Amino acid sequence: MHRPGSRSWIVGTVVGLLLLAGAGAASAESKLRVVVIAPFDATGLEREEQWMGEGVAQILALGLAQHPSIVQIERGRLQSVTRGETWTEPVLSQAARSVRADAAFFGRIERRGTDLAVVPQLMEMKQGGPEVTTLEPVVAPSAELFGRLATLPVAYVRTLHVPTTDAEAARIEKAASPTRVPRAFELFSRGQISALRGDQEGNEASVDLLSRAVEVDPSFVVAAYMLGVVHSSLGNRWKAAAQFRAATQLDPLYPEPYKALGDLYLSQPRRLFDQAVEAYSKAIELRPFYADAYVGLGDAKAAKSDIDGAVAAYQKALVYNPVNPRVHMSLGKIYYGEKGLYYEAVNAYKKAIDLDPNSVDARMGLGEVYEDKGLYKEATQEYQRVIEIDAKHTGAMYNLALVYEKVDPKAAITQWERYIELASPLPTEKDWVDVARQHLRKLKNQIKD
Repeated sequence: MHRPGSRSWIVGTVVGLLLLAGAGAASAESKLRVVVIAPFDATGLEREEQWMGEGVAQILALGLAQHPSIVQIERGRLQSVTRGETWTEPVLSQAARSVRADAAFFGRIERRGTDLAVVPQLMEMKQGGPEVTTLEPVVAPSAELFGRLATLPVAYVRTLHVPTTDAEAARIEKAASPTRVPRAFELFSRGQISALRGDQEGNEASVDLLSRAVEVDPSFVVAAYMLGVVHSSLGNRWKAAAQFRAATQLDPLYPEPYKALGDLYLSQPRRLFDQAVEAYSKAIELRPFYADAYVGLGDAKAAKSDIDGAVAAYQKALVYNPVNPRVHMSLGKIYYGEKGLYYEAVNAYKKAIDLDPNSVDARMGLGEVYEDKGLYKEATQEYQRVIEIDAKHTGAMYNLALVYEKVDPKAAITQWERYIELASPLPTEKDWVDVARQHLRKLKNQIKD
């Protein structure tokens, strides 16, 4: 039996789920705008000022999270497309098309005498090719620049002709001014740049920078929350939880830390499902169009065997974000829960992978379905792709060794040795390593005989 790549699920058969979810998404898709937000080009500035390009992108992302019709693509998905290339217009166009975005927000920052100028640009993805519009520049002295950028997200939305109420505009502008302390915002932006590297060194540098941002401005709730996110990436669960709770105390109306707490509860070894449902529900109460919180709520309800509740949550998630790969991945898990809906599960996982080719969870799920059905070649391909994306993914290495046992015992021996070498130092892998060693001894004895 394969080793599951993620949480075990106790689920039933759900008939017609994708049709219902697809209908809900289609009804909302006409009023949604899927957007990519790129860091602004700041290469014309002095090196110590170039963090400002990321700073503008952060202001846009924070502000636009408040608009129900704007769907933002996570930067991590974009980086897998751009592979670290400079954000030129051709690269941005390719990235936007690859994630099915309707538009991309980008621009440049340049010095004009003693002032700095932010020159915003909008790329709309049209059938005949991308169309670029330049918005009104924001010009101000360096010390005042970021205080004047709070109106920029609304300017982008209105240029896209997305209806926006006065109340929505006010919420956007407030969210786009996360701190009044310029030094704190600089540290925060630098911390985000480090975290986006996605490696241990980058995360550790981000912790230092974000901690300093919070020290400079103790009321900087977004920095406190992001510090928790980075701690979570480093595996520091207790520190992450402490930061998320601190963020909820700083601003009880900020939904992100509640959603993050839900994620922590759901991944705890003790599986705190009820607490996860409560945390996700609180995030949704604060932001009714919070698609990722609906996905988490669906996962938590599915884990509690509340399939109807999970279905309803996933449908909501698709209404507010029809290009969210996590929803389709979760649907794949539900479809295969009782091993009765093979084709639906495969299609759901493939849809998730189509939306995000680097989704290791979707590829793990698809590999497990193939493995259970005896499609070992296809399972091997998915597990190998996971390892290509994440060379330290112990679950994929373990499952791949099991598949090799059925088709190529010598390859299985090599794979078990690789897994054991990687996983032995990890306390969480101890039981799996013990099983792996048993498999390895058995195979070696068989080959000797």
